[in-house]
Amino acid sequence: MFLPTTRKELEDRGVERLDVILVTGDTYIDSPFMGVSLIGRVLESKGFTVGIIAQPDTDSDRDISRLGEPRLFWGITGGAVDSMVANYTASKKRRKQDDYTPGSENNRRPDRAVIVYTNLVRRFFKPTVPIVLGGIEASLRRIAHYDFWSNKIRRAILFDAKADYLLFGMAHAGIVALARALDDKLKTDNRQVAMPEETQDPVTRIRGLGYISKTPKGIALPSYEAVIRDKNLYLQSFKTFYDNTDPMIAQPLSQAHGDRFLVLNPPAPFSSTQEMDEIHDLNFQRDVHPYYGALGHVRAMDTIRFSIPTHYGCYGECNFCAITVHQGRTVRWRSKDSIIAEAKKMTRDKEFKGYIFDLGGPTANMYGFECEKKLKKGACSHRRCLFPTPCPSLSPDHGPQMALLKGISRIAGVKKVFLNSGIRHDLILMDEQKGQAYLKQVIDAHVSGQMKLAPEHCVPRVLALMGKPGVESLVAFKHRFDSICKMLNKKQYLTYYLIAAHPGCSIREMNELKEFTRNQLHITPEQVQIFTPTPSTFSTLMYYTGIDPFAMVPVFVEKDPQAKEKQKQIVTPKTEHQIKAPYRENRELSKFSKQSKKSRSWKK
Repeated sequence: MFLPTTRKELEDRGVERLDVILVTGDTYIDSPFMGVSLIGRVLESKGFTVGIIAQPDTDSDRDISRLGEPRLFWGITGGAVDSMVANYTASKKRRKQDDYTPGSENNRRPDRAVIVYTNLVRRFFKPTVPIVLGGIEASLRRIAHYDFWSNKIRRAILFDAKADYLLFGMAHAGIVALARALDDKLKTDNRQVAMPEETQDPVTRIRGLGYISKTPKGIALPSYEAVIRDKNLYLQSFKTFYDNTDPMIAQPLSQAHGDRFLVLNPPAPFSSTQEMDEIHDLNFQRDVHPYYGALGHVRAMDTIRFSIPTHYGCYGECNFCAITVHQGRTVRWRSKDSIIAEAKKMTRDKEFKGYIFDLGGPTANMYGFECEKKLKKGACSHRRCLFPTPCPSLSPDHGPQMALLKGISRIAGVKKVFLNSGIRHDLILMDEQKGQAYLKQVIDAHVSGQMKLAPEHCVPRVLALMGKPGVESLVAFKHRFDSICKMLNKKQYLTYYLIAAHPGCSIREMNELKEFTRNQLHITPEQVQIFTPTPSTFSTLMYYTGIDPFAMVPVFVEKDPQAKEKQKQIVTPKTEHQIKAPYRENRELSKFSKQSKKSRSWKK
């Protein structure tokens, strides 16, 4: 049974008023891959009644008032993707297609959806119960942040949206704690809860929660007014924020916006294996709700319906990726039994054809192992797990995933299990005991012609700014991959994700990348994307400030849209000739040539 989204469903269930209503920028897909559905199911499992309103009409109350007003709170999310990323390309062109919208036409998700939906609620419900922001759009915009699409520093989204609370990160535990706290207040006060003014309010002690207060708490970040005036203060603000994203070592943060303060409590503790198993054992329908399914085919279902999430988090910490700020840099995973049980349930679906399209997480081969030091003391403040070289304290062990893949492959009705999440090739090389056997198993049974890698670039100074390993490990991995394919007589290939116009990258570096892909990888790349400065990443910090935040030296940043497109065209099939860098750019790049040779420690 789906979570209700229509009045008739409420009547059929005998529910007069829901406890919580969740509003989302995606259509309603009841799947563990969809954050709004997962949060809804978690709340339901704890005894709360929950409804979902997906992609509401923003010009009327037709949709937003369909389920009435909730008893405890509204939950607002932009969807599985930041709405500005979903709606615009890296060149700021409007996207025509949206995989999370019925019919695939990109005409249902508003720009800055979190703000628009919050305003929609307040427009038609005056006054109303608390409005709680969540999901990746809110999570990554929880402090004053650079916004690429407006090219300015925007306020923390709680201020722009005029919401009451924000739950950042995965919010599995935080959403239940908040619902219980608001429920307790209603029972005690017999009245609706207003936005908290005092930190003594029990709601404001919930971990992973952000709120607005008249008084600061914890470490003070430079104010919004200060960071819009001074890029160095913005850089300082972001680094302090980033250093406090690990739940075991984080301190509370506050940031002044005028005469009020954004307060961020420390992140919620990571979910345990048992908690993750319980969450993923909930009754997901793995389908689009019929109310929305009648509007057209949802392309996202083609891949997520018969895929299984195995773990959260990533310790790769690529500088252009926001997973650290949202899911965290500590990997935690479900048990083998839980995942196998989910696969068995899948085989009973009448639409299942025997193929599990993906088994993984942010990085497929991080399943089942973590650094013991990190698990006990939190993330290191002086270095990363994999950059610039893998930390000796991290002991990769691909054994758990090998056993998991074998276990699922033996299930009656399963023909093949694919790994499509992408892998870290350096982890395979680092695993001296099982890395070779793991790669052989994957090539032999879990690849459909292509294995995805994400080297992103080949030039050392660009890779250093990306937080990616050098090409030596990539070349070594390719040789190993090709050798195993030959031994198994398998025609398998490597595909590579590459980025153009990342900070530090000019036409010169793209010409080097073209030569590398041609001479070392023996390919003409097709999957090249222009860097998009998304909120809350170090790469976006570089893009805005023009400073390498680790070495604290200037860095070249290409901001001209046409020049960015030229960078991309250098390595794609659209052009056969190399494009020479103009004199101006060569002159500017000479400033950075010596700086690129300097060591970039993780923290200075």
